[in-house]
Amino acid sequence: MFRYGGHEGNDRGEKKMCGIVGYIGKGEAYPVLISGLKLLEYRGYDSAGVGVLDERKEFHLYKVQGNVSRLKEVADVQEHGGHVGIAHTRWATHGAPNVANAHPHQSQDGHISLVHNGIIENYTVLKRELAGLGYGFKSDTDSEVLVQFISYNRQRYRCPLAEAVRISLHGVTGSFAIAVVDDREPEAVVVARRSCPLAVGVGKDGSYYIASDITPILPHTKDVVYPDDDEIVRLSAGGEMEMMNMDGVRLTPAVTHVEMTADQVEKDGYDHYMEKEIHQQPQVMRECMAGRVLLGENRIYIEAFEANRERFMNASRIVIVACGTSWHAGLVARYAFEQYAHTPCVVEYASEYRYRRPVILPTDVVVVISQSGETADSIAAIGPAKERGAFVYAVCNVDNSTIVRMADACTLTKAGIEIGVASTKAFTAQVLVLTMLAAEIGRAKGVMGGGEYSALINDMVQLPQYMEYILSDESAIRRFAATLLPCRSMLYLGRGNQYPIALEGALKIKEISYIHAEGYPIGEMKHGPIALIEPEVPSVVIATKCGEYDKTVSNIQEIMARQGRITAIATKGDTVLEKMVDNVIYVPDTHPLLMPILTVVPLQLLAYHVAVGRGCNVDQPRNLAKSVTVE
Repeated sequence: MFRYGGHEGNDRGEKKMCGIVGYIGKGEAYPVLISGLKLLEYRGYDSAGVGVLDERKEFHLYKVQGNVSRLKEVADVQEHGGHVGIAHTRWATHGAPNVANAHPHQSQDGHISLVHNGIIENYTVLKRELAGLGYGFKSDTDSEVLVQFISYNRQRYRCPLAEAVRISLHGVTGSFAIAVVDDREPEAVVVARRSCPLAVGVGKDGSYYIASDITPILPHTKDVVYPDDDEIVRLSAGGEMEMMNMDGVRLTPAVTHVEMTADQVEKDGYDHYMEKEIHQQPQVMRECMAGRVLLGENRIYIEAFEANRERFMNASRIVIVACGTSWHAGLVARYAFEQYAHTPCVVEYASEYRYRRPVILPTDVVVVISQSGETADSIAAIGPAKERGAFVYAVCNVDNSTIVRMADACTLTKAGIEIGVASTKAFTAQVLVLTMLAAEIGRAKGVMGGGEYSALINDMVQLPQYMEYILSDESAIRRFAATLLPCRSMLYLGRGNQYPIALEGALKIKEISYIHAEGYPIGEMKHGPIALIEPEVPSVVIATKCGEYDKTVSNIQEIMARQGRITAIATKGDTVLEKMVDNVIYVPDTHPLLMPILTVVPLQLLAYHVAVGRGCNVDQPRNLAKSVTVE
């Protein structure tokens, strides 16, 4: 009846990047599920749902349109006792965010319940054939089709739930992380994944904690199992974990001890996660440099470079593939690779790169940058690169993530958990890692002389103090932010490696304050964008002493001649700009390679204070999610 693994009639399905949580153990499931959803809400907050299986084998299911707080209001006053449960918080671009489309979804007979992150690409084929067998559907989602398909196979083959899941996944194309319960097997939860993140926490009392990432797991345990693609895991209330692959072959789960702590996911007195993460950046710089910037030896040590020196040294070019803020980090790095390592460098949007037929050479180094390590578009770029013999190097914040596992080599940014949807500390850590790599290649090639190399190291170790100086007084930024609250549009302008920072500043204010903003190379102003200049469209100009400072000052004068309002990000001690522009925000002087790490900080703060002033939800901006794990 069903064409297993076929592609005929595929559809992209409901596009989503959601958070799933599950629990089975000796304690009450509901508090674990709700608290876990709150920690995963950065992955989606259009709708939410929770289901708990009680000792009478009754599944208590509650779903809402809206966020987890709304779900908690509804579910707290209902019955939800039980030791087994699954929950979900949803982000969707297709498929209305309503109660019908919220998870968990149930089979037609009501026995099986499922939560799902991902896309079932052939769901239309499955749905049509299931409908022909008499199955009905209450939602528009591909996820409901999957739970009905599992139900069909369980009945057809008269098999246990785990086997029904295995059989069903043979007939699925697409991506998924799922947690499934069946009231006929109340002692078990079955989980599986393909191209979507999933972690299983192993409690000391025999309990198991399931989540899309480890943030909901950390308050309970640091021992984690990361199932690989197409692995199915059955977790039992007795503390047993059975793992198998798609062929039914039994596997031995590998337990990883995670060093992160639960307090890393708290706000620590800050009003928002984004605010906390901005202020964490000095410490993040220290962590990122630890063991890599060896001041006593006057050298930088990047393990991935040392282990693969010939591949980096002999690269015909560096191809950087990334999305969003990570793409901006790649743009900054391009200047460093070309100027200081004499290596040609191109920077590609992963979402475009994967659908082109790019020329990939065996001598290329393909650098994939991702905070989460689960960005679907970036993952898709790795396979073709490796097939053509290119060397894939990952710059990532999350160990054991898909991109880290797929890459030939990796450097972790060590930025810690980033919960705010608008990336801050992950960006500066990415830029720092890539700068260190460019310096190492440049030194090894003899392009970067010993004097400049030493000067870079000396300035690099000062970065935490320089950042602390910027963060120590936000009063000027707050005053400027207050003037922007009624704005509808802004311009961010920069030159050289500050142009990507202009793009990043514009992205930040768009993401969280919903003000339209353009990032532009300031030298291109006269080629069109200068037509936008008027008092109601303020400009933020990055005008440090690094680079073509005099040319930037001339561009500022062109804007001023047209009654433009200007705020400059300037080098500390610059008295020229102070007399020219409306506002000046100072950053310490440092090496040109490092200046973007400093100039972005006031732009992060500016976006934050404007968003707060406009009453926006800083940590959960509308229509966005933290990491896009599907197309």
